[in-house]
Amino acid sequence: MQLCEHAYLCKETFQWNLLDTAEKLQAYDHILSFNDLHCSLLSFSYLTAQRNQWLPVDADATNCILYLQERTVTIRRQTVGGFGLSIKGGAEHNIPVVISKISKEQKAELSGLLFIGDGILQVQVLRNAGEEVTLTVSFLKKTPAFLKLPLCEDCTCVPSDQSSGTSSPLCDSGLHLNYHPNNTDTLSCSSWPTSPGLRWEKRWVDLRLIPLLHSRLSQYIPGSDICRKNAFQVIAVDGVCSGVIQFPNAEDCLDWLQAIATNISALTKHNVKKINRNFPVNQQIIYMGWVEEKEQDCVQDRTYTPKFLALRGSSLFKFSAPPVTTWDWTRAERSFTVYEIMCKILKDSDFLDQRKHCFSLQTECGEDMFFSVELDCELLVWEKAFQMATFLEVERMQCKTYACIMESHLMGLTIDFSMGFVCFDAATKAVLWRYKFSQLKGSSDDGKSKIKFLFQNQETKLIEAKELEFSNLFAVLHCIHSFFAAKVACLDPLFVGSQGAAAASVASAPVVPQVSCTAAPGKIKYSA
Repeated sequence: MQLCEHAYLCKETFQWNLLDTAEKLQAYDHILSFNDLHCSLLSFSYLTAQRNQWLPVDADATNCILYLQERTVTIRRQTVGGFGLSIKGGAEHNIPVVISKISKEQKAELSGLLFIGDGILQVQVLRNAGEEVTLTVSFLKKTPAFLKLPLCEDCTCVPSDQSSGTSSPLCDSGLHLNYHPNNTDTLSCSSWPTSPGLRWEKRWVDLRLIPLLHSRLSQYIPGSDICRKNAFQVIAVDGVCSGVIQFPNAEDCLDWLQAIATNISALTKHNVKKINRNFPVNQQIIYMGWVEEKEQDCVQDRTYTPKFLALRGSSLFKFSAPPVTTWDWTRAERSFTVYEIMCKILKDSDFLDQRKHCFSLQTECGEDMFFSVELDCELLVWEKAFQMATFLEVERMQCKTYACIMESHLMGLTIDFSMGFVCFDAATKAVLWRYKFSQLKGSSDDGKSKIKFLFQNQETKLIEAKELEFSNLFAVLHCIHSFFAAKVACLDPLFVGSQGAAAASVASAPVVPQVSCTAAPGKIKYSA
């Protein structure tokens, strides 16, 4: 991703702005949103939510020094003007005690360490009945509401452009601390200190820093299938949320969804590469990512729950949170063998509700699970990863044998990647029949235990039916599907090249039957 200019409206937007940050940001950085109050900054590894607020800054410093740390200041009362500051708030009002005004050329201003917006944490009277006090203060990151008064031209507290004072949006009409009202005419009513080198400016202050590694995007209202209009939120792995980020149109929303998703994907790939160094070749991670699972039993109208899926070696893991340690991999909510489950990408007509980009998984027990992702590109990544995981596992194991019953006799059916189907007697190991994948012209099942295979005899060209009964019907059906899918993958020149199998010949490859699902749940038919 290259450096560029971008902007969009945030939730509390008043106007549209475009901010050029080419000189301020490092590579991969973008302004995600920008307006008078809030800004979201996207970098390669983080999403930063910022707020624009007034802060005291040191104008002489190369890097602006924000006076946010706790300070202790001792000041003496003057004959005229007292301590030269005003306060507001208190426990009786259930609000913090805050410095609301600092008078020009008085003790508070001359100390150079007290500012409007400082919260008074502690007051210590030292001597002479309050002639000298020590204040412990800290600038409040969130200015109390009574200090947030708008600028107006008629306000006498705001100096003009020709004045030596500094303009401020803060005005005050409170009483001065330890200040006699007879002296009010002699005091200047500047809104904040004019100490040399100090001024008040609006600065972007970080509110949230969201690491993008293993973060998830959500366009939907949590737990539902209702999609927000031109808006989404980013949730970090520790649960910190960016809040809803609103866009002016769908195009901008999709643009930034894809930008953040790209960064998350790149970080995930980099992390997977590091993790795979600790795993053997047959246990490598192929995919990790967030999905939303449709709940079978809805509780309190919550129909979707975020889950984290991972394809590693021969298994698909489902977590409630991303695995961090090796021990976490043993604590998955559920795990499945990839070649014994079947994945189906749902078409628009197959959607169960308003959720888009959905896919289903049918387990080895025949259970159907439904998931959705946020973007079409994420769905494509999942589909390719699942196909790759299945192919690699089939290529690694080469064959799989299942116990079965044929004509009341205990048999074994071996699905062999090279030879096809081999049925043998479980007791004597004698082979009863053998067919290539290309000889399978069709099949059907009863959705419970029985499968009927229709093979074509190579010599007579006649169809021969073989009926077998399994205790794990769906696992067998899905395994057969996985072997055929691996055969299909071998017909793809690009896939063959990527696997270093350029010598594979399409001419000698078997005729792969077409797979179709019947209306009855769990039934799978193969037809030539």
